[in-house]
Amino acid sequence: MVKRKKYSGKEAKKGKGTSFNKDSVINNIIKIFSDDPARTLNYKQLSGLLNIKDNNTKRLINSCLIELAQNNHLKEVSRGKYKLKAQGAYIIGKVDLTAKGSAYVISDDIDRDVFISAKNLNKAFHNDTVKVFIHARSKNNYVEGEVVEIIKRHKTEFVGKLQISNNYAFLVPESSGMFNDIFIPMERLGKQAKDGMKAIAKIVDWPEGHKNPIGEVVEVLGYPGNNEVEMHAILAEFGLPYHFPERVIACAENIPDQIPQSEIDNRRDFRNTTTFTIDPFDAKDFDDALSYKELENGNIEVGVHIADVTHYVRPNTALEKEAYERATSVYLVDRVVPMLPERLSNQICSLRPNEEKLTFSAVFELDENAHVVKQWFGRTIINSNRRFTYEEAQEVIETGEGDMKNEILALHVLAQKLRTRRFAKGSIAFERSEVKFELDEHAAPVGVYLKENKESNRLIEEFMLLANKKVAEFIGKVEDKKEAKTFVYRIHDKPNSDKLFAFSNFIKRFGYKIQTKNDKQIAESMNNLLEEVRGKNEQTVVETLAIRTMAKAEYSTTNIGHYGLSFGHYSHFTSPIRRYPDMMVHRMLDHYLNGGKTFDKDTYESYCKHSSEREQLAANAERASVKYKQVEFMKDNVGKEFEGIVSGVTQWGVYVELVDSKCEGMVAMRSLTDDFYEYHEEEFAVIGRSSGKRYTMGDEVKIRVTKANMERKQLDFEMVDSFTESKSVEREFGFKI
Repeated sequence: MVKRKKYSGKEAKKGKGTSFNKDSVINNIIKIFSDDPARTLNYKQLSGLLNIKDNNTKRLINSCLIELAQNNHLKEVSRGKYKLKAQGAYIIGKVDLTAKGSAYVISDDIDRDVFISAKNLNKAFHNDTVKVFIHARSKNNYVEGEVVEIIKRHKTEFVGKLQISNNYAFLVPESSGMFNDIFIPMERLGKQAKDGMKAIAKIVDWPEGHKNPIGEVVEVLGYPGNNEVEMHAILAEFGLPYHFPERVIACAENIPDQIPQSEIDNRRDFRNTTTFTIDPFDAKDFDDALSYKELENGNIEVGVHIADVTHYVRPNTALEKEAYERATSVYLVDRVVPMLPERLSNQICSLRPNEEKLTFSAVFELDENAHVVKQWFGRTIINSNRRFTYEEAQEVIETGEGDMKNEILALHVLAQKLRTRRFAKGSIAFERSEVKFELDEHAAPVGVYLKENKESNRLIEEFMLLANKKVAEFIGKVEDKKEAKTFVYRIHDKPNSDKLFAFSNFIKRFGYKIQTKNDKQIAESMNNLLEEVRGKNEQTVVETLAIRTMAKAEYSTTNIGHYGLSFGHYSHFTSPIRRYPDMMVHRMLDHYLNGGKTFDKDTYESYCKHSSEREQLAANAERASVKYKQVEFMKDNVGKEFEGIVSGVTQWGVYVELVDSKCEGMVAMRSLTDDFYEYHEEEFAVIGRSSGKRYTMGDEVKIRVTKANMERKQLDFEMVDSFTESKSVEREFGFKI
């Protein structure tokens, strides 16, 4: 905190009638502002600091302030109030807003994050790209700065609830990254808007000195609690579309169903080769199929056939532009929001059985040990003989009986060998169970279950991984770097060493350990750990923290390999119906197969960055839809008690995942009234200051549901009882109390 001071002596002569000349006034003004660059002052406050009593000198101070602002030395932040205009070091970065309203700006221009207090954000929102003036001093090991320019808004449209009075309205945003209500003039409200409805408002102006931005309602969603309203609100909150523009639908409708003979003649024909798909029971977009053929030499030819989306979605069309903007399909609890219109995703491109389909294929000749003897890439045509669900294929694997049992069992054996070899080379087995909801006809959750990967899932997974890996190697694995061509890779960096060290220390509480000397040891011990915790109370916690130690996978033209899979080259080739990067890979691969020159790296890197960002937004929306359904599922259980596992700890509370339903809620720190609890980040715990009682991730607790807030998608719990004390004694001394 900067100490405020009066200016006396040489800086200001006391006494009535003492006069200042213009130069001395300007010098004193600049010195006062320079001592505290974030401070705002008017001429009266400056007069007080300089002990000025006479009106003539006060008027001189006011005129000097106006002149300094005109000369860009000061900035008038509101009428008559000024502050120093930033003229020191600048950086460009993105705003990372905190729950308290302050922020950090993350930038490549500086080796540390820059702290921005709430008052110095100057109307910047979460993820905005901003220009920051760096102050000389530091705060909590962070350089402190001030936002001086908003270069690019991350978003200008916000979802919220309307509060309408007689003469004006406000939209109260749901986003935690927006702290200001949006003022809506009545003429910009719209006829359909009613008090209490959810709507989307766009910021159109934010006048200087106004606390609230001015906006207009661009869409009224409806009343809260309605499933359609809530799902649309989630998509809108993350800037994701939920319907296609008419021009895009028209473009899709104009694509013919029939495949011309001239196109068939230019493709390798697999229509007479045994081919099938294996997908979830409720899937409609079948974008991958497997073909099976026994060769005379005893080897097996496996074709990985992928929907040839780029044959239909051509560059510079409305379809292409929409696919790029979306970049991915979004999978909410009750629906899929596809990247492509349904005529393409569910019909023309979907590899439905007994229909001729255009595909882009990776074809492998495998020996009995699942080694690739020969490979081929190119455009093909197939006719799938059978559509399997995962459950149907699993039954064939388990019983040895059923349709195409010889093909499925043989491919299962090869997949197991590919999988065993992959793990032996350092691939990590992250296979978390996925929470699924049983929904009634109104999309209300009536049950919760865990979806687990079985052998049928792994069969498909191994051949998709093989295709993705071999396509990436085909383009990127060259001896001479000068011959390397621009390509889109799926990369995954090594884990952060600090996070890995903290994780290693944490799991020791449960009696586990991992080796961290080298990549191979990390992978082997991580796999052993994940297998060891399977089925135990601490499984979810350990798996969650293990994943958090890892870097996020992303798309890039700079290949650093995929750490989690232990692949030196890896790409995404197998899902072009739902991922735009796969479309890029198809186009690039076809171009290079036909002898084309390399693409511009910078252009495709920007495409990769966009795809990675959209993928993250989609993941956030999917999590939000799960949270909403969890709260909806638990709303009738307020007041009831459940057993749970501590799944997270923060400075504001303890997160608990219920054992039976896997629903997660929070015990607010303020509700822990038996002691004053403090957050210990390095121990993943909150600890009572007097009693030493702790709540640590993985602890068994009993909670009571106190509130189910559907608007905030939040469950509130309170502690009823915990097994923490007895559990810690058992671990320490080997017996229960």
